[in-house]
Amino acid sequence: MKLTAKIELNPQFKQALEAMEKTSGNVFVTGKAGTGKSTLLEYFRHITKKKIVVLAPTGVAAINVKGQTIHSFFRFKPDITLRKVKRKYGKDDKDNVYKKLGAIVIDEVSMVRADLMDCVDKFLRLNGKNKNMPFGGAQMIFIGDLYQLPPVVMSNEKEIFRKEYNSEYFFDAKVFNNGKFSMEFIELEKIYRQKDQKFINLLNAIRNNSITEQELNIINARYQPNFQNKPDDFFICLTPTNKASQIINEQKLSELKEKLYNCKGAVMGDFNKGHLPTEIDLRVKPGAQIMLLNNDSAKRWVNGTIGKIVEIKKDSETGLNVIFAKLANGETEGILPHTWEIFNFSLDKNSGLINSEVVGSFTQYPLKLAWSVTIHKSQGKTFDRVVIDIGRGTFTHGQMYVALSRCTALEGIVLKKKITKKNIWMDWRVVKFVTQYQYGISENNLSLEDKVKIIKQAIADKAKLNIVYLKANDIKSKRIIQPKRVGQMEYLNKPFLGMKALCLARGEDRVFRVDRILEMRAAND
Repeated sequence: MKLTAKIELNPQFKQALEAMEKTSGNVFVTGKAGTGKSTLLEYFRHITKKKIVVLAPTGVAAINVKGQTIHSFFRFKPDITLRKVKRKYGKDDKDNVYKKLGAIVIDEVSMVRADLMDCVDKFLRLNGKNKNMPFGGAQMIFIGDLYQLPPVVMSNEKEIFRKEYNSEYFFDAKVFNNGKFSMEFIELEKIYRQKDQKFINLLNAIRNNSITEQELNIINARYQPNFQNKPDDFFICLTPTNKASQIINEQKLSELKEKLYNCKGAVMGDFNKGHLPTEIDLRVKPGAQIMLLNNDSAKRWVNGTIGKIVEIKKDSETGLNVIFAKLANGETEGILPHTWEIFNFSLDKNSGLINSEVVGSFTQYPLKLAWSVTIHKSQGKTFDRVVIDIGRGTFTHGQMYVALSRCTALEGIVLKKKITKKNIWMDWRVVKFVTQYQYGISENNLSLEDKVKIIKQAIADKAKLNIVYLKANDIKSKRIIQPKRVGQMEYLNKPFLGMKALCLARGEDRVFRVDRILEMRAAND
């Protein structure tokens, strides 16, 4: 498998790869937008010697990772329930693919529902290596950001869902709460998409819903209600709904006086038409703003590159129309049809290896009209210039964060409406899971008693400590402190084990809850 992106093996990447490749333990790899989760997955696939399958919750996500949907791999129908999960092979069949798996990777796990995760667990117990182990004893590798867009539960399902599960998120699946399942939590921290630390801090405040009015004012300075995009500025408008995005694209296309071209795509084999990355009947004109939808093998563009069609002409040798587009980097490139493939994973009984077999394909020009796209469809993309038009407002967890974090710099953002705190939706069930899980890992690595011993020794030695501190709202910070006192303290009549210490960065005494200290070591002066 050829790598499409360069990779920097930072400490968290190394930690994740070590856990994924050299252990059989379950892993949850998470990280903020732009931390390289997709790049890590691609690199892992390139270097792994394990028998793995890569799955995703949606067809488009599966196509992007050259994998298979969860439903397809486990042969689930759309209306799958625990009661409908069955053994797929006879008891004597020892060679099925589910028994031979080294690891199952689920990308975009934030969009996987709890009930689907329990169906996967039950299926693998019935068809996998060990019926008494979670997921049949297979190593599970989950990749995704819970602060981005959540799973979808239809309105007619919500009441039933609420009776069975604490939330729709994958971590509330019953398999995770029976005491037998454990997983390593690895957070990728270095952000590659944005370079300006002030902008990164603003995005983190939106992500955690901890943003102040002063910080909101900085973002809202980008408010330009009458903004008009110049043709070669390549701004893309992000909207909350499909309808709003569609109206913009159709209106802009109709305003162009150039000839309309109808590019007909071709579906072969088992390729669900609901999973098409672009229209099967693609209508374009010279002058249309487009988004490229693949990583070009010659590295002329990547998935998400914005451009403008300047000419469409027939190639005399092939007879195919070539779409010439000026890209945001100023280069004009010729675009030919591209073939997306859909895969099924199967076991080669002769070699014992897991094969990735092409079962269907879709051929079309790898582009779509892109004066506007929905916030949902922008997830995973990177843009230099973005217009955000929230219309009547946002309506789901993570939507505002996804929209703002698509852009590489604050200066590249234009707001059609000012952002208010009510536009920033954050599900506190996500925060509770992420923080409590990290607190639990910290306790296993360094108990409260050990932390207190280290603090007391530092007080006696008048020494400084490096700590990683995680607040209850999932804001993580690294500090150098000089402890002064440790013991029982009280806040709002609630007792807690606390530490009073001089925070060297702030130059003032602060109080820290000991159970929220994730890491602690002696500071080098």
